[in-house]
Amino acid sequence: MKRLTRLLGALAAAALFSASAHAAPLILATKSFTEQNILSAMTVQYLQKRGFQVQPQTNIATVISRNAMINKQIDMTWEYTGTSLIIFNHINQRMSPQESYDTVKRLDAKHGLVWLKPANMNNTYAFAMQRKRAEAEHITTMSQMVAKIEQIRKTDPRHNWLLGLDLEFAGRSDGMKPLQQAYGMALDRPQIRQMDPGLVYNAIRDGFVDAGLVYTTDGRVKGFDLKVLEDDKGFFPSYAVTPVVREDTLKANPGLEEALNTLSGLLNNDAIMTLNAKVDIDHQTPQQVAHDFLHEKGLL
Repeated sequence: MKRLTRLLGALAAAALFSASAHAAPLILATKSFTEQNILSAMTVQYLQKRGFQVQPQTNIATVISRNAMINKQIDMTWEYTGTSLIIFNHINQRMSPQESYDTVKRLDAKHGLVWLKPANMNNTYAFAMQRKRAEAEHITTMSQMVAKIEQIRKTDPRHNWLLGLDLEFAGRSDGMKPLQQAYGMALDRPQIRQMDPGLVYNAIRDGFVDAGLVYTTDGRVKGFDLKVLEDDKGFFPSYAVTPVVREDTLKANPGLEEALNTLSGLLNNDAIMTLNAKVDIDHQTPQQVAHDFLHEKGLL
């Protein structure tokens, strides 16, 4: 009888192991820029340490990822509150970071999507200048930059204040035109230099433009010693990165919510800027940067 009990127990354990070994992995989708590549590597490494199987899908376009989540083709992603608010839910109303989070959490719940703990960071748009120049000209806010542009327009019209923008922001309906209206910023067409987003940082650093549009958590802001100007009129929405998971995925995977909330709790602007800089400036791989960060936090 004891032999039979042991045999049945062994068979049950073997069956459980076999089911676990062949269970479909969790599919994680991330976008095609440095920060998302790091988040992907970090998530895969930590969840695997916690016993989850994860299959990363990188370089996935925002709208494709969203549709795949709703259609149950992927299980989770790292999304930004501003993206869901504006792109997915078509809300352009100005909101505080908490209001933005509460709104997208409530609206996306209707699609079976759960917004977990948002990271204490904000990867939003901002304008930046060379730090030395901004300090020398006493420019710390967007309004002060606009005033400087107007002063030069009136006193030295031969000198154009040049702004570096990526192509998307220059043309989108919630981009440059409403920003100009919000700040009363008159610009002549030659003053707007459109370029690849990655080139804007170099253009600011090297003085090819006077100011440029950046992402506030980009490592080159820190690495190139740029001064991010305060959005004193609150034009740019909050973009707090947050783990978003299908509700049925969470129910089927106990401990997943806790693990992802642990990761988001480690992130803030300074931390992610440092990690981004290690990839973009020091040319380390996202996998190595993620590993070192998790190891430093005692999670590996």
